[in-house]
Amino acid sequence: MQPLIPRQSAHELGIQRVDNDARLSDELASVVGGARRRAVRDGDRQIDTAHLLHSLLESDPEAHSVCGEEPQIARLLGYLVQRSIGYGLRWQSGVEDSGAAPAVTETAGFSPLAAGCMEYACERAAGRGGPARGTDLLAAIVADPQARAVEVLERAGINPREVFARLDDRSGLTEECGEATL
Repeated sequence: MQPLIPRQSAHELGIQRVDNDARLSDELASVVGGARRRAVRDGDRQIDTAHLLHSLLESDPEAHSVCGEEPQIARLLGYLVQRSIGYGLRWQSGVEDSGAAPAVTETAGFSPLAAGCMEYACERAAGRGGPARGTDLLAAIVADPQARAVEVLERAGINPREVFARLDDRSGLTEECGEATL
């Protein structure tokens, strides 16, 4: 049986590879690859913050744990899965952009907001001298209230500001522990 909607490759959709970026940890590069596959499968032209969040929750145990308790995470994953069967259909016709910052055009295949999140994650990681990890990207995603991922988090009953605060607490503890052992 032929599918009603022909499958398109990432190249045909203009979603190009950026997961070989040396500024990304191997784990985060894998998250980006998963988000790209999800965007292609959903027929979206760009990877947005909801694609990135979904991939983070599935691939990164630390990002998964900082988002909340299991009932909330289950609800959140349910909303993210529904994206391809109705919840996110209204997003397919528009580009995710908060308008808060100029659009980043260097990261082809990402919505302007998702591209900005990738840059923020790399800058956050550079501050500690390492490649960007999943928690860096999660901090970037929850920092902008206009992100599609933030809308989904809020609908699932997860406060993005609390997630950001937990991430800041963890990064402070990690840095303090690292300094103490040196």
